Amino acid sequence: MAAAERTLGALGLCARARGLIFGTPMVCEALAGRKKPRLVLAAADNAPATDKRLTDRCAYYGVRLEKLSVTGAALAHAVGKNAHLAAVAVTDENLCRLVLGTMEENHNV
Repeated sequence: MAAAERTLGALGLCARARGLIFGTPMVCEALAGRKKPRLVLAAADNAPATDKRLTDRCAYYGVRLEKLSVTGAALAHAVGKNAHLAAVAVTDENLCRLVLGTMEENHNV
């Protein structure tokens, strides 16, 4: 199994466990809310304005942002959505560790 597929599989598990927030507007709203996400993941094919918006918000609120190597369509398909997703946010700490673990495996290969 490819490294990116493991990360997408972990995100699918997060979606089934209801531990994800979908889409840039909802992620930005959650960052400003009382219960902040633990991790924000951005698709590789985002527009520069979307990347800047996510980068600035995550930096301001102190939330880790990771750029995925997959497209928004692949990200949407992995989490059970039909359209294009620019970003998702993981809300549960244990699920966040799972996703980060698959991403660290990607860097060690």
